[in-house]
Amino acid sequence: MQAAKQAVALAAIEHVKPGTILGVGSGSTVNEFIDALASRKIELAGAVASSEATSARLQAHGYDILDLNSCGSLELYIDGADEANPELQLIKGGGGALTREKIIAAASQHFICIADDSKLVKVLGEFSLPVEVIPMARSYVAREIVKLGADPEYREGKRTDNGNEIIDCHGFSIDDPLTLESTINNITGVVSNGLFAAKPANLLLLSDENGNVRTITPTP
Repeated sequence: MQAAKQAVALAAIEHVKPGTILGVGSGSTVNEFIDALASRKIELAGAVASSEATSARLQAHGYDILDLNSCGSLELYIDGADEANPELQLIKGGGGALTREKIIAAASQHFICIADDSKLVKVLGEFSLPVEVIPMARSYVAREIVKLGADPEYREGKRTDNGNEIIDCHGFSIDDPLTLESTINNITGVVSNGLFAAKPANLLLLSDENGNVRTITPTP
């Protein structure tokens, strides 16, 4: 799927206005986007990164990393997804950066999601749903997740850039992403979860293995 990632990364470049501050997500497809930014010599006023790994890659290409607190609202955020439905609600966080990704998405006027076409599904939930938790609350949160009908699995050896832990929730069939996002977030000890339903993507760029890119807008 490397060709698909490269093609959709190049398509996303067309939406970037030179000289702006850009929100940048994380993951393998976003890495292709960062490399494409550099190869096309797109100048930015700076970037707000969702992970330490993204910061390092951007800095290696000469881009300045800015603190979101000093930037105000961002015009554009580019990120990938583990799953997307026709309403452009997403599951994100396979790499563990879900909370920072969610913060930057919320602070951005426009959110473009880039992915290969295997990520588009009718119903979210085949991909496990990550939940970032305060370490001391991990077992309690897991028990509450079981009550919601899923099988929680502690992601051993993984600490987020915020110093927290991840529970991956298997077995959800997410017919109502908005409600489930809120329900999980209301469990004491949860920092955030990987459902992007309250703040879905505004645009989804998908590419197939031959590099053909299509644009998906939310189903009315």
